Amino acid sequence: MNVIAYYLFIPDKYKYKKRKINETISATTHKFSFLSEILPYLLLVAFAYIFVKSQWSIVTMLGISQSYALADYILDVEGNIVSFFQIIASPFLTYVSSFIYLIGFPFLLTFTFVILLFTRQVKALQEYAIAITIAYMLAFFFYTFTPVAVTGHTLPDVVPLLYNLSPIINDGLRSLDPFLNRCFPSLHAGLSFLAMLFIIFKTDLDNFKPIAIFITIAIQFTIFYLGIHWILDFIAGVILAGISFYTAEQVHKRISNFQVIYGKRN
Repeated sequence: MNVIAYYLFIPDKYKYKKRKINETISATTHKFSFLSEILPYLLLVAFAYIFVKSQWSIVTMLGISQSYALADYILDVEGNIVSFFQIIASPFLTYVSSFIYLIGFPFLLTFTFVILLFTRQVKALQEYAIAITIAYMLAFFFYTFTPVAVTGHTLPDVVPLLYNLSPIINDGLRSLDPFLNRCFPSLHAGLSFLAMLFIIFKTDLDNFKPIAIFITIAIQFTIFYLGIHWILDFIAGVILAGISFYTAEQVHKRISNFQVIYGKRN
């Protein structure tokens, strides 16, 4: 999907062959060093991802005591509201929703990196990496100390459609989240909104912006329909996206200012 999207949505002037033929590149682009300007930020995201996915191992190793008070609070506030999303349940809709949740979500996250890299928007790419790292670290705190189970395994009127779809899917998801209790905040909501914000405000790719918005909205439907997230998970995820987007900009400014001062001293 990333390869197809590369040819469909990235302007010709940014593509390798076009750049090789025509040395005149848009004034918004500039040369950069992948090793010094890009790789450290990609490694930062990779570390944050692995760290969060190792949450259960860390909890077990450190003997952390987990509280389920937040889960009880969410249940008291919402009750069975998300069950309404399954009124229109059908095998076709379940397959489509599962594809969006399992494939569309990582595509949106990774293609945002691809877009920013190939359009040479280094500053935005660095901010995007910082923002994702912040989102992961904030979510890690809640996942570790106040786990919230998925609605499909909590509410009697909500069917865990995604987990019932295939043993392979169920086993694969449980290998990363054994007890399926990393719900609050929803990273599917938070990270998809985060990617959408960068696509809308940090790129000029008007042909891809509607696609990013559509995928993001579709993901929000799937997290309820498939029996995964609560309404408050979604709200917290959106707030997480906003905090991460703003904080990443501020952190990047400080890093840039430090580099300028350090460069002058040397």
